[in-house]
Amino acid sequence: MPQFVKYENRELKIPKFKQPIKVNEDRPVTGKILFATLSKRPSGKYFVSITVETEHVPYEKTDEQVGVDLGIKDLAICSDGTKYSNIKTTYKNKNKLTYEQRQLSKKTKGSNSRWRQRVRVARVHERISNIRHNHLHQTSSSIVRENQTICMESLAVVNMMKNHCLAKSIADVSWGELLRQIKYKSEWNERTFIQIDRFFPSSKTCNKCKYIKDDLTLEDRKWVCPSCSVELDRDVNAAENILEQGLKIYHSVLGTKSESKQKREEASSLEESVSHETQGSLALG
Repeated sequence: MPQFVKYENRELKIPKFKQPIKVNEDRPVTGKILFATLSKRPSGKYFVSITVETEHVPYEKTDEQVGVDLGIKDLAICSDGTKYSNIKTTYKNKNKLTYEQRQLSKKTKGSNSRWRQRVRVARVHERISNIRHNHLHQTSSSIVRENQTICMESLAVVNMMKNHCLAKSIADVSWGELLRQIKYKSEWNERTFIQIDRFFPSSKTCNKCKYIKDDLTLEDRKWVCPSCSVELDRDVNAAENILEQGLKIYHSVLGTKSESKQKREEASSLEESVSHETQGSLALG
């Protein structure tokens, strides 16, 4: 609905609708209404998303820096030791989902009972999706709110899904969506977001002496560095390496920008001096 949408007293007024539509409000609508988008879920529920023009107040600035390693056992592991749990929504609701899908397969195609059962299956999927997205938003908001500089890996999730042993768990944990949320929330709140190369051996590298343990497997949650004999937590060690590598990239980019800025200033000053000399010679001639 591109224009003339009104929302008052939890009632949505749309042009050409004689009666207003009652709305179960999720949050107060403040600011100038630009347009509204109505959508229908497979579960039969209708939603309206109202876009308003308002001023965004970013989070307060902080001096904290963090490296974030993504995993399956824990959703996100920070370099300061903070861990955000993987709630495994699909796994916890798999019995309910399996039952409803089995009932759907028994229904006659085209019948009303099959249509009602399809809605039940859709509601289970919707519940799983809602729980997952709520947890991802809480996690991403917490990371962005508490840290000024955030360093993460750039993962190829599509390629990782080709591993049939881990594909279901990777799809359930939703690394790509978490990365997307942290990235745009960092831009909104004036945070520095840095992604390092996906092939950087963050888990295999000892953060103390930089020894690389090539025979490290997924089952090794803790390992002892053969070089400096330090016991390392696999995920926290990876997060610390990600932070260190991300800060190197950030400082190198800053150095390149400062050098280019200095060269531009020198070039502009040289052009000004040449133009002054040319004008002086023309005046004398």
